[in-house]
Amino acid sequence: MLAEWYGVLADSTRLRLLSLIATAGEACAACDIVEPLGVSQPTVSHHLKVLHEAGLVEREKRGRWVYYRPVPERLSVLSRALGS
Repeated sequence: MLAEWYGVLADSTRLRLLSLIATAGEACAACDIVEPLGVSQPTVSHHLKVLHEAGLVEREKRGRWVYYRPVPERLSVLSRALGS
């Protein structure tokens, strides 16, 4: 599990994306994330899909927008692994 997460987070865009979401607590893919990352919306969507499939973020569709939240338990595991 950790090896998979490290592989996912080895990409700097995904690491920045997870950091943005974790700092905000929740973020709308199109509304909040595209501009700060400076990449295209399809690129953001691809990276969010990878983070979601790895179980690091969860998503919720609200109308036409999709909001992402970090999975606290997974971030805690990562934090403990990196701290030791």
